Amino acid sequence: MRYYEDIKVGETHEFGEYHVTKEEILEFAEQYDPQSFHTDADAAEDSAFGELVASGWHTAAMCMRLLVDGPMQDRASMGARGVDELRWKRPVKPGDTLSIRTEVIDKRVSESDPERGYVDSLLEGVTQDGNVVISWIALGMIARRNPGGD
Repeated sequence: MRYYEDIKVGETHEFGEYHVTKEEILEFAEQYDPQSFHTDADAAEDSAFGELVASGWHTAAMCMRLLVDGPMQDRASMGARGVDELRWKRPVKPGDTLSIRTEVIDKRVSESDPERGYVDSLLEGVTQDGNVVISWIALGMIARRNPGGD
């Protein structure tokens, strides 16, 4: 298990593989983001995208799954304080395969609770072609192994 003390600013990770299907794009969009360029391939041809694309929220959810299945497996995670700077950079299409890369950009001990530390990480979702499709700064909370030390 990796605790706050084990995590270093500047460390990076690349991992995961998530294959995006047309069926999943349609299913997610019908339930959560029913805009025509997410739910109707014919209508999407006349959109700014020119084809069916995944909802940005779906893209975020797929990347979150990769994060939970990846580095969070061995972290003493206590959840998150939120995300900053969420950006949808390129559309995700049926047939794309996503992976993610992360970089720890800041860390500090909580002033209100010495049992936890704050670890801020840049996350980027990347397609099989190396295109960044989404990014955000995750504001994580990680348990401290040694609350009295640093």
